[in-house]
Parts: sequence; C-alpha cells; structure tokens
Amino acid sequence: MRRRFGLIGLLLIAVAFPAHAEERLNVVASFSIIGDFVRNIGGDRVSVTTLVGPDSDAHVYVPTPSDAKKIADARLVFINGFGLEGWLPRLMQSAGGKAKIVTVTAGIKPLTIGSDTDPHAWQSVLNAKYYISNIHNWLVAVDPASSKTYNANVEAYFAKLDALDREVRAVVAQIPESRRRVISTHSAFGYFAAAYGVEFIAPIGVSTESEASARDIARIITQVRSAKIPAVFLENMSDPRLIRRISAETGAKVGGTLYSDSLTAEKGDAPTYIDMVRHNIKALTSALAN
Repeated sequence: MRRRFGLIGLLLIAVAFPAHAEERLNVVASFSIIGDFVRNIGGDRVSVTTLVGPDSDAHVYVPTPSDAKKIADARLVFINGFGLEGWLPRLMQSAGGKAKIVTVTAGIKPLTIGSDTDPHAWQSVLNAKYYISNIHNWLVAVDPASSKTYNANVEAYFAKLDALDREVRAVVAQIPESRRRVISTHSAFGYFAAAYGVEFIAPIGVSTESEASARDIARIITQVRSAKIPAVFLENMSDPRLIRRISAETGAKVGGTLYSDSLTAEKGDAPTYIDMVRHNIKALTSALAN
C-alpha cells in the first residue's frame, strides 16, 4: 500500500532528514595530536576517534579489544609513522575491515638519532603543515562531496600555523644565543631544535620506552656543569625524578613542563596543538630569556 504525503508531511520529512544530513565520515587517529589536526580539517563532516587519548603515551600504548572495533568501523586511520606506533600492525590485523592507513608524515625528511628514527616531527610547526596536507588530501579523496568544507578549513588552519611559526621565531629571538640550551627527559624536540635553533640534550633516546644508564646521567650532569646550561625541563609523558636529580646535582633550575608527545584534556595547559606549542615556547622563554 503506497502512502501519500501532503505538503505539511513533506515539509516535516525535509526538516527531519535534510539532504545534507548524510552520515559523518568515520575516521581514527592514532594519538591526540593527530586527532586535533583531523578535527580542525574535518570539522562537522568527520567523526574522529582517537586511540591514544590526552595525557597518554603513544610510545608504550597497549591496545584494548575495543580499539579493534574502532578501526574496523573506520574509513581512514591516520597514523604518524616513523616508528611511533609499534603496536599498530598487530591491532590492524586483529581489526580486519577495509580502513585505509594514512601516514601523515609523508613528505617529511625524518631525523635520526643513531639507528633510531625520531618520530616527533610535529614539533616543527612547518612540519605540521605536511600533516595537515596529507589529512586534507585523503579526506577529500574519500569524501569529495564535502571538499568545499575541507578546503575552507585547511586554508584557515594553514593561516593559523603560519602565524604560530612566526610567533615561535619571534619568541626564540628574544633568548640570547648562549642560553638556547636545555635538558629534557627524552629526545622529543629534535625537529623543534632544527627549525628554531634551541639545543635540546636528553639522557633518554627518541622513545620513552628507553631508560637512561648511569653513564648517560653522569654525562648529562657533566655537560650541564661545563656548559652552564641554565634550565632543565620536565615532560608530561615522563617520570620527573630523573630531571629533578639532574637539577639537584647541577643547580640548573627546573624550567617547568614541556608537552612533547601528547595533548592534555580540555581544561589542561595544552588541549590543542597550537596551545601546546604556545605553552612550550612560553616555558622556554620564562626559563632562558633572563
């Protein structure tokens, strides 16, 4: 039996189910910083699930059974690459599904420390633009109907990143060159150092899975004393005891906490990538400028 709708009925249907109200694109981001990037470009056209959430460490993450379901339901999975998500291949195998893996560092020349690739490419704001371009290109490829939204969002976010890069350079310029040396917990700021001219020295390598040896710690302490390095910094993802020990034995002050591998929750100091970068340069300036 065919149902007939009057004019009012048709209007009610149009309101309840508008033509543009198609389902949002379901995507997964491996950790919080990439999740923030995807939300900025995808806007209300994308539903983003982040596997490694705020204040959590992607280096040592242990996937849960629910993560496999999240990936199985996704069209795209955005990852950092450069060895950060060592737990991902097994998770993808258990998830099945047809999600496309997108490595958002494509186009970036990786830094290496010894035989290890440094995965922290986002610490350079200009590198973040590669992340954004790769995310944008794949969103448009999978969801061309929403390309107008994605194009507008990427232009707006590029403008914010360009302004942020200029801001970082202006702030670093206020720090005397002789004082642009700090100690951090692990080697997470190599791309920042290369881009902006602040030297970071760390007792632990590129992964928080590493542990500093007694020789590493002694070397750092000697270096702080001989080079008169003015400040040491905690990291939000690392045990603070090592840095506090170096501070106590050298007299270098603890300059605060730097955010390296994760954003914070919404009410924290660094709920977005831009907030994270601004927090870090403020902490560096406060400790090193005078």
